[in-house]
Amino acid sequence: MIKRRQFLKIGSTGIAASVAMLSGFKTFAQSVERTEAPFRFSEDGCQFLLHQKPFQIRSGEMHPARIPHQYWLHRIQMAKAMGMNTIAIYMIWNFHETTEGVFDFTSPSHDIAEFIRLCQQEHMWVLLRAGPYVCGEWDNGGIPSYLLKTPRTPLRANSLKAPRYMAAATRYLERIAAIAKPLMIANGGPILMVQIENEFGSFASDTRYLEELRQCWLAQGITGPFYTQDGLPQLRENSTSISGAAIGLSGGELADVIAVRKQYPGAPAMCGELYPGWLTHWGEAKLQGTDVDISSTLQDFMRHRISFNIYVIHGGTSFGFNAGANTEARYIQPDITSYDYAAPISEQGAPTKAYFKYRRLIQAALHEPLPPVPNAIPTLNWRAYPHLMPTLFASLWDNLPEPIKTVELNNFEDLNQSGAYVLHRKQLTGARHAHLIAPQINDYATVFIDDRYVGGFSRVKLSHVQIVKHHLQLNNRPTPPSLAWQAETEDPMLDVLVESLGHINYGAELGDNKGVVKPLMLQTSSTGGGIASQALTDWLTYLLPMDSSYIQHLQPIVTKENKAGLFFRLTLNLDEVADTYIDVSHWTKGVVWVNGHNLGRYWYIGPQKRLYCPAPWLQQGANDIIIFDLHQTKAAPIFLADKLA
Repeated sequence: MIKRRQFLKIGSTGIAASVAMLSGFKTFAQSVERTEAPFRFSEDGCQFLLHQKPFQIRSGEMHPARIPHQYWLHRIQMAKAMGMNTIAIYMIWNFHETTEGVFDFTSPSHDIAEFIRLCQQEHMWVLLRAGPYVCGEWDNGGIPSYLLKTPRTPLRANSLKAPRYMAAATRYLERIAAIAKPLMIANGGPILMVQIENEFGSFASDTRYLEELRQCWLAQGITGPFYTQDGLPQLRENSTSISGAAIGLSGGELADVIAVRKQYPGAPAMCGELYPGWLTHWGEAKLQGTDVDISSTLQDFMRHRISFNIYVIHGGTSFGFNAGANTEARYIQPDITSYDYAAPISEQGAPTKAYFKYRRLIQAALHEPLPPVPNAIPTLNWRAYPHLMPTLFASLWDNLPEPIKTVELNNFEDLNQSGAYVLHRKQLTGARHAHLIAPQINDYATVFIDDRYVGGFSRVKLSHVQIVKHHLQLNNRPTPPSLAWQAETEDPMLDVLVESLGHINYGAELGDNKGVVKPLMLQTSSTGGGIASQALTDWLTYLLPMDSSYIQHLQPIVTKENKAGLFFRLTLNLDEVADTYIDVSHWTKGVVWVNGHNLGRYWYIGPQKRLYCPAPWLQQGANDIIIFDLHQTKAAPIFLADKLA
């Protein structure tokens, strides 16, 4: 797959296609009744008007789901001090609806209305990016995984093509609209505009679908203003503009905004995503985006008063199992836990060198002085904790839930599990010498025969050294990979522990199933010297979502110390509480919890080697750190640090 940033900048379609598209686009004067709304578009569509005066949107994007709620106000204030007057936010559907029909908009980390009220308290406007699809390097682009259950539901399509999806999306948007309506600028709130879908031109062409989403908002009494978001080539090719809506451009420069204004008369245009850095995948050589400098683009926008949204001004963290993935050449490219993004405000909320550079640039173009930069969030004195050695605590194998008996293997979604891990177990017959063939496992699996590790399968592209180290087979090839073994018994026990590394969040492969997608096959030698193959059936399946309840109720039992899949524990005694990073560079692959909070995944292939732990998740006195590692059977030290790298 072409990398997303490059894809959004690929050249446009021909003149004939553009003219045909323009012929079907109504000017604003034709499509929208003029009112004296507090925020609207000018008659010529060239600019935004706030209280009848030209208004430049200077927006910085951040995602409440990626920020501890105790730090929401601080991050908003940081954006304001850099010269922003607006905050753009993703509403992430599967963050608020983890179980079908059950929503959470009230617990502290999910109270999006409170975040918007904090923006208003700081005299900041809001751009509401509600989806249903958001991308955002988030699991499945924010779409709930229950829509991936068998039979497969088409995603991001109109009600004729995807009635189940649209019914679920409508239910979600109705809940969002109820929250957003009193917070719209027309009702005295800070929300200036609502985005319809997100970068739909990079996925398909379906004007009916976009219009149905707009009608969802209208039916709930929210009449806009609306806007769309696309790369310029995709906007042109797939006709993803909406009559009466502004146009946001992904990666748009000054020339792109000018081109849109000419091609779509009456539709105000802005740079909806100005990238100050970039996303990073596991296994890449370094953190991406650190060499990006948007100074010249910002200068152009400030000089010509072009509205823009910095994506992201602060990235935060994809805590837990929420990070998504991309694909390339049949491989999956899972996103790292940190969403630092090389943004002007770091993962921990600190101003970077770029922050001060962009702040000076913006200040030079403004008449009023910017507010002072907020005080930095304190960090722990990591030097005071030099020797932190966890000890073996519990075994996954001694903490299995009640199994589900199945004939065929089921993927995660059919098991009503979104991510994390699932174990499949089967007693084999006559398989002392055999091969396990895995046509498709998404995304990573470790395999044991009679409690002995024999290898694994990876959908992630790895180096030769990494493959050999863990005896892995890559399952991206047309020919199914296989693992061979020589068991000590004639009828060995087979364990296949499968890990999801995040649903694909961008492109045509959006919404991939996780787990064992195609049946596992067993290949053995027959007495006559031939090869016999059979599809394996009749399994015991154990669901391992690794949620807070599971971690809280772990029993400190380890009956097989050499069978990987172990939990290690450390009590960290603190005299003070402050932000910190936990360095797991001596560990292999797994997850870290602190006082029950899931900090996210780690993997020695890097480039991320440290996990962010915010101060609100710590306490004075004893703090419980638990590490689950897929491969490691011996404890290794961890360290505290004051930054990502």
